[in-house]
Amino acid sequence: MDLSVKTKELRAFLQDHLLVGDGAMATQLYRMGVPVGVSFEELCLSSPRLVHDVHQAYYDAGARLLETNTFGANRDALSRYGLEHKVTRINRAAVAIAREAAKDDAFVVGSIGSILAGRVRQKVLDEFRDQFEEQAIALLHAGVDGLILETFLDVEELLLAIEIIRPLTDLPLICQLATLEVGRTRDGFTLTEAFSQLQEAGADIIGLNCRLGPAEILRSYEQSQVPEGAILSAFPNAGRLGLADGEYAYKSSPEYFAKSALRLREQGIRLIGGCCGTTPEHVREIAQALQGLEPLPRVNPTGSAQERHTQSSYHVHERQKPSIVERVKTGTTIIVEFDPPKDLDTEGFIHGCCELHHAGADAITLADNSLANVRMSNMALGAIMKGQYGMDPLIHIACRDRNLIGQQSHLMGLHALGIDQVLVVTGDPSRFGDLPGASSVFDVTSFDLIRMVKQLNEGISFSGRPLKQKAQFIVGAAFNPNVRQIDAAIKRLEKKVEAGADFIMTQPVYDAESIRLVYESTKHINIPVFIGIMPLTSQRNAEFLHNEVPGIKLSEEALERMRKVQGEAARQEGIKMAKELLDVAIPVFNGIYLITPFNYYAMSVELIHYARQKSSLLQASVQA
Repeated sequence: MDLSVKTKELRAFLQDHLLVGDGAMATQLYRMGVPVGVSFEELCLSSPRLVHDVHQAYYDAGARLLETNTFGANRDALSRYGLEHKVTRINRAAVAIAREAAKDDAFVVGSIGSILAGRVRQKVLDEFRDQFEEQAIALLHAGVDGLILETFLDVEELLLAIEIIRPLTDLPLICQLATLEVGRTRDGFTLTEAFSQLQEAGADIIGLNCRLGPAEILRSYEQSQVPEGAILSAFPNAGRLGLADGEYAYKSSPEYFAKSALRLREQGIRLIGGCCGTTPEHVREIAQALQGLEPLPRVNPTGSAQERHTQSSYHVHERQKPSIVERVKTGTTIIVEFDPPKDLDTEGFIHGCCELHHAGADAITLADNSLANVRMSNMALGAIMKGQYGMDPLIHIACRDRNLIGQQSHLMGLHALGIDQVLVVTGDPSRFGDLPGASSVFDVTSFDLIRMVKQLNEGISFSGRPLKQKAQFIVGAAFNPNVRQIDAAIKRLEKKVEAGADFIMTQPVYDAESIRLVYESTKHINIPVFIGIMPLTSQRNAEFLHNEVPGIKLSEEALERMRKVQGEAARQEGIKMAKELLDVAIPVFNGIYLITPFNYYAMSVELIHYARQKSSLLQASVQA
């Protein structure tokens, strides 16, 4: 292997040479005593000699492509340390440090990492444009030989970075994806699709880095079609991160990395280095294994086995009866909420569900530990309702209680049970519930979770892995009209619709004016809206809802009417008021959402009968 690499430009050099890249920067800095929790990139200013020593160690080990210590030197990442005003200074200093270690016979490429950095997408990606441009300009002005865009989990974000950076320079762009599973990106692209799009967008060198070790990156290349003439790179992790002797560590040895480098070469890969967990010892073994060898041509597999399997194996379970979204198009559709029990006795709950079902509820919806109070699993109860009694459950899914692993597992379980109607909600904070010491997870917002549930409908997991089947979830979103600024609430609702919501369920309203306001505010939204109505049961109930429960507001008239009655008379007054609201709602809303208070299912049964009668009369008058 020719070590006088700087006799050629990077792209030209890789046409007929193998090139050894460096290894992990953070791993080495940690080994040298830098604690976790600081900005490794800021060390370019405060401890430049330390960063130089890492570069020097990789150079001495045989690396002839050094990456600047700027992976997280963007405004978003640096802001976590109060360093967002030092983007340009850090990037320029990093290039100078790497250049000193590279001498005259190693390439220096500016590292630009994903801004999402493994997090679930919560922002519009266009917001990253200025950040990519700011960092790229700083690196280019400092004199790099190229840029390496690395550890991008989503093709969409990497394409955005290329779109911004490509017009700024003719220098080589190395563009590397990171995948959570072999062969597919987090946002659902096969590597065959992704590599093609990256090359068309202007990437000079395409490849994979991070997340996976050598074996899985090798498998990824073995299963993928690569564009003709593409220059390929691979920077694997040192295996999977695991707990050993009480400490987290990467398992792959330097000797294993050397054997893996030879296998990667057989796949036509020309630029080989290391990512998380790799050290100068790993790079030394790579350099020695590749010493004196020439690159091999890329030979694509004759069709990706994984892609053939993926394309041929998807199928969708068909619903046995129309969903609530289909029903609401043809007439009044009624959803009734009935809370799961707080104890282990299910007899009363099932009896109430049966009564609601026989009364004509199109679906019975079960909250997910509402108000952060522990209740029986709505998934288990939904399975009983559907499997034993033929009812159609609509399951609430809160962002509060499960991390992403638990959320996807939960949804996969619902799919297996044939429960495909869900309502995604944020969830009330745990500290306000009956176990105030419990933690609130909130890995994602309701917007993110709606988007991710719809991804399951494409047969793609949260991590981008094909699921062999496509889910068929009908996804609802919550809307609270009881706010001071209805315009802001509507904009939030529109974002949920954009994320993929199929229908809307509102918080309960308690006066005719609120119903009309919801109608006027949402009539431009082209998905069904189910207007929430919950009968009051007493004066105390009314005052509690009005003064203490977030998202609920009663009119002064409703409060006054409940002050005048007690006991059974109060419940009857609550039913009467709810019927008056149904009189206003049914002419403008096909979707009615009845919320059962305190498990008084008899109240909801009476309101179902009334809504059906009112709807029939209205339909008859229209036909006449």
